[in-house]
Amino acid sequence: MKTIKVVAAVIRKENKIFATARGYGDYKGGWEFPGGKIEPGETSQAALRREILEELDTEISVGDLLDTIEYDYPTFHLSMDCFWCSILKGDLVLKESQEARWLSRDDLDQVAWLPADLTLIGKIREVL
Repeated sequence: MKTIKVVAAVIRKENKIFATARGYGDYKGGWEFPGGKIEPGETSQAALRREILEELDTEISVGDLLDTIEYDYPTFHLSMDCFWCSILKGDLVLKESQEARWLSRDDLDQVAWLPADLTLIGKIREVL
């Protein structure tokens, strides 16, 4: 099975986190933490800064690693480094996602998370 290495930003502002709904592909409409694929030679942190700038027109500060999720989808294995992040500059402009929300601890179950992202929710709830 093919492994895809990606990064995800758990962007936190006050006691809320930023989530986006996929705007394309097999999992369109599923909720996830923004991010994307790591390019050859890139660190996870550099990939995350680049992806958020490309997808959301926003500069972020990449903080601590929250978790690395290993998840088997039907056609590939996902390895996802998830980092706590904060906004340095920008307004989170949706270029690829169809929708976005700021979710509080109590709102985390109100969206249909993609399976790999769902595995993070318990850890996030402990911190928020």
